[in-house]
Amino acid sequence: MAPNARLDHRNPLVFDTHELGRRPGALQRLTRTIDAPRDLGLQGVIGVPEGAPVELELRLESVMEGVLVTGTARAQAEGECVRCLEPVGLELEADFQELFSYPDADDRGRVIAEPGDDAEDDEDRFHLEDGLFDLEPLLRDAVVLALPMQPVCQDDCPGLCSECGARLADDPDHHHDAVDIRWAALQGLAGTMQDGEKDEMSGAEAGVDEKQEK
Repeated sequence: MAPNARLDHRNPLVFDTHELGRRPGALQRLTRTIDAPRDLGLQGVIGVPEGAPVELELRLESVMEGVLVTGTARAQAEGECVRCLEPVGLELEADFQELFSYPDADDRGRVIAEPGDDAEDDEDRFHLEDGLFDLEPLLRDAVVLALPMQPVCQDDCPGLCSECGARLADDPDHHHDAVDIRWAALQGLAGTMQDGEKDEMSGAEAGVDEKQEK
């Protein structure tokens, strides 16, 4: 989060830690149901629909460096099977844990080995702002990790027919008679020869009939 970002306490994914009072060991438990933000999940694959309810259970623990947030998010995810493209729904349960540091955590005793390393490390850290923290980035990461990269409607889904696109689960005996292209030309030639033989036979029969008439 950028240092100059301002958090809005009215945002349902922003939480207040003032009750902990920066007392190491202080504990707070929270439950909240929110509307899922946009694009929560694997875009184009599977995710929680925007506005769908997401149940949050949080445990906030005050430590020397900040507030340790541990929680679980539960929701209904929707997508489509990567094999047969049928709709897929699953119960999502995503666990997460992250330390949200106090803005002055460095001044309170954190040892810095190398100045350059500290700058890089600081970019990956979450910070509290006026006692508030934004759960959304952490929630998004947790949901993505909890979702299947390739969702299927069932483990043994046979998928679609590669030739006509039919759903194979609906017709287990579905198949197409395969013709080896190496024999296609010979089959055509055989058909031509058979047609020629028929013409010759017809001509011969016509000649016999003429002789009989004479």
